[in-house]
Amino acid sequence: MAASEDNSQKEATKRAIRFTLFFLLIYTAIQYFEQSTPELLNYSEFKNRVVAGQIKEVTIQNETISGELSSGDKNSRYKVVIPSIGDTDLMPLLDDKQVTINAKSSELPLLVRGLLGILPWILIIGLFMYSSRLMQKRIGGASGGGMFGFSRSKARRHEGQTISVGYEDVAGLEQAKADLLEIVDYLKHPQKYLDLGAKIPKGILMMGSPGTGKTLLAKATAGEAGVPFYSISGSEFIEMFVGVGASRVRDMFEQARKDAPAIIFIDEIDSVGRVRGTGLGGGNDEREQTLNQILAEMDGFEPGEAVVVLAATNRPDVLDPALLRPGRFDRKLTLELPQCAAREKILEVHTRKVPLKDKNCLKDIASRTVGFSGADLENLVNEAALHAASNNSNQVVAEDFEYARDKVILGSVRDDLLTDEERKRVAYHEAGHALTALHMKHSDRLRKVSIIPRGRALGVTEQMPDEDRHNFTQDYLEERISILLGGRCAERKTFGVVSSGASDDLKQATQLARRMVAQWGMNDAMGPVSFPQSEDHPFLGREMSEPRNFSEQTLTQIDREVTGLLSRCETITEEIIEKYQADLDKLANALVERETLDEEEINRLLDYAGSIVQP
Repeated sequence: MAASEDNSQKEATKRAIRFTLFFLLIYTAIQYFEQSTPELLNYSEFKNRVVAGQIKEVTIQNETISGELSSGDKNSRYKVVIPSIGDTDLMPLLDDKQVTINAKSSELPLLVRGLLGILPWILIIGLFMYSSRLMQKRIGGASGGGMFGFSRSKARRHEGQTISVGYEDVAGLEQAKADLLEIVDYLKHPQKYLDLGAKIPKGILMMGSPGTGKTLLAKATAGEAGVPFYSISGSEFIEMFVGVGASRVRDMFEQARKDAPAIIFIDEIDSVGRVRGTGLGGGNDEREQTLNQILAEMDGFEPGEAVVVLAATNRPDVLDPALLRPGRFDRKLTLELPQCAAREKILEVHTRKVPLKDKNCLKDIASRTVGFSGADLENLVNEAALHAASNNSNQVVAEDFEYARDKVILGSVRDDLLTDEERKRVAYHEAGHALTALHMKHSDRLRKVSIIPRGRALGVTEQMPDEDRHNFTQDYLEERISILLGGRCAERKTFGVVSSGASDDLKQATQLARRMVAQWGMNDAMGPVSFPQSEDHPFLGREMSEPRNFSEQTLTQIDREVTGLLSRCETITEEIIEKYQADLDKLANALVERETLDEEEINRLLDYAGSIVQP
């Protein structure tokens, strides 16, 4: 609807411009024909021609005399300026020579006078429309409505029949789709539910990490139901003028009610739905007025109105409680990162138009993309296709996906970054990680070791679990810390000193040890007590600080236990490095020579099952 109004506004502006240009053209043509350039005669020559009988007719207008010469020349028109001092002999001379005298009024022709009267107004109206158009673009976007169109809804309307996305295009969200199928059935057959006195949920809040498919799922729901779909971001409600957001909310809900059954989708609703009372001016800011209007509109739904509001956010913790109460957003759908089977289905969806040499490789790729969202997997497929095209290949192979995966996770390759001495140190560092991982009982499988610099990483040791993990034991976590310290221990054992290359390893190991001691109850001295200093956000993947509610003495004890845990894990790692020094040298030398070793190459190189060092 907004797009159609925008097109109408453009057409009206074009018509006004064409109309103005048309009248300017007519006016110019009239002036040209009315004032074609005549031959200018001086007054004495004019009188001489009258005496000679070459002038038979004159037209007197103001202080000029014009007419045509009787000589028949091509340029026979003439014009004479009458002197300011009156010539009393002129009129008798003209009468004597029997020259026809015409008198012409000084007023302009009626058409010209009409054009001159209308033209300024046309220019003013055109300028006003042009200014209105510019103002609308600056403060109202393409919402239409002329100068005051910024108060209209900016929601993009899609007809349900034109939406090409359905649930078959959304993989890995089976539980969410099952919950929404009831909404789809209600939008198709609302009377069936009304006859039983059932009230369908007015709003459904979709929560999940960025890229998990919230927007795609909302659009697919509208496509399955075949109803109009209004899509808008929460930030599009807010402008610099007071009341604009509330006006846009009213207009959007009014349009949706007219098109019912319909779906309204508000993306990033946390931009307007945050807890009230935190703004300036007593909390009565524009964002809060917009939120108040959303709450009022959702309360205003009649029982028989088949309008459902879908909203998406990755920050449910900041939403106002009034927005989440029953009667508004009754249901909450949590969209998790896809598991291995779901990732394989997502890859199958995104590779429908990609010529694959071997479709069986998707299963291996899915197992090696733990933590990838649906958007990440789509980007992975695209990067693989780009890499295949750059190599002039007509099919995408497993090596292209491997390259794309490394590029997405680590970044692009940085050639000629390391000197020979640095490459050797990085090789021993990564070999230390790999060797420690090989001799840990509960660690994940070692998949690849590389010393090719990518992004900010100088090398990488890749471990992947055989299946997705949701819970971690104390044994697994302690071994994980030992593996993180493997690179530092290998450097110290080989070169006698350590380098700054272990900074990120130490950071991860320290964070993991602190959580084990202070938050997860994995320390006998601290006991089964939680001392949170920061918590991982469930969807953003980063820590959120919390106020400390324990003493300095407790904090000192936590630091002591964390240091002790790291020291014990380091001792275990040093024992492994000391015992398998020959294997460490083999791995490091092979990395210097080949730069990258996969799982099979490592197994062939070491050629042993390896004994387990118990922590």
